[in-house]
Amino acid sequence: MADASALRALVCPDKFRGTLTAPEAAAALARGLHTAGYSEVRCLPLADGGEGTTEALLAARGGKRRQARVTGPLGGTVEATWGVLSDGTAVLECAAASGLALVEGPNDPLAATSRGTGELIAAAVRAGARKVLVAAGGSAMTDGGLGAVTALGWTLAGVEVTVACDVETTFLDAAATFGPQKGATPAQVSLLARRLERLAEVYRERTGVDVAGLRHTGAAGGLAGGLTAIGARLEPGFEVVARTCGLEAALAGVDLAVTGEGRLDASSFEGKVVGGALEWAEAEGVAARAVVAGQIVAGTDLPEGVLALALADRVWQSDEAFTRAAVLVEEAGVEVGRWAREGLEGRADPPPVA
Repeated sequence: MADASALRALVCPDKFRGTLTAPEAAAALARGLHTAGYSEVRCLPLADGGEGTTEALLAARGGKRRQARVTGPLGGTVEATWGVLSDGTAVLECAAASGLALVEGPNDPLAATSRGTGELIAAAVRAGARKVLVAAGGSAMTDGGLGAVTALGWTLAGVEVTVACDVETTFLDAAATFGPQKGATPAQVSLLARRLERLAEVYRERTGVDVAGLRHTGAAGGLAGGLTAIGARLEPGFEVVARTCGLEAALAGVDLAVTGEGRLDASSFEGKVVGGALEWAEAEGVAARAVVAGQIVAGTDLPEGVLALALADRVWQSDEAFTRAAVLVEEAGVEVGRWAREGLEGRADPPPVA
């Protein structure tokens, strides 16, 4: 049998929503691989530009957490956490200031605003940041970013702002695509769509930037488009996070790469952490690749040669996948480690989806 202590592994999961942060999931996987005999396990929690991006980047790069009082999605005041990386880059999430999770009770999709996100960017700039990374996921609003743009006085004041987008939706499609998720009725979706059409004209007339059909501009209910109009740069969320965290360097020389998330389905391979991590690992020639997920939706197609394990299939009662998530992820890590060791010997059967 191959000597596992001579094998190197990288664990690079996303969060398991509602149960484990990405750093917690990475730590659990690492414990399992150590139990399986691996002496060198690198941990690199990841995110796709949505919720958890600040946590992942601080874990990878080091830095400090800060807080600011800003306008919440429905007009109240919220305490929003943001981060300053070791190189001085500010990292903040739309979800921390304007997130749907901040709404108590039913959301008001017509009134919800991105103003707090603009205030959070302004707070980072006042604190001295000259580079700001905005994670545009988990929002409550579909205001086209007007609230944020107004809070910033229609200018980024020379600050380099990058918006990490976890979707490719265009500005004018944001209402139809995301409005229902934020509580909008069909009539409200139509109204929001008309607002975005008019706002795109306003942005074009006032800034000279036509955001209407640009990819990614519909992220966070059009916040990405609004920030683009005043000079921000949009990038695919996973790509910018992976680059900032140093994923390519972390993959160098490893024999096994393990990623994961709470729910694995077709969308996991459309700009999300799981699909991106597996692609990068394959490109770097990593011999064994695996995914650990809370649940795997039936019919999900996996890349050839990838092992996938579902926590929901390892418990008697479904809620155990949430209440015992850390232990189950650790146990899955042990199984993945043993599977990879046998595969590198050429003894493993083709990987199942389990």
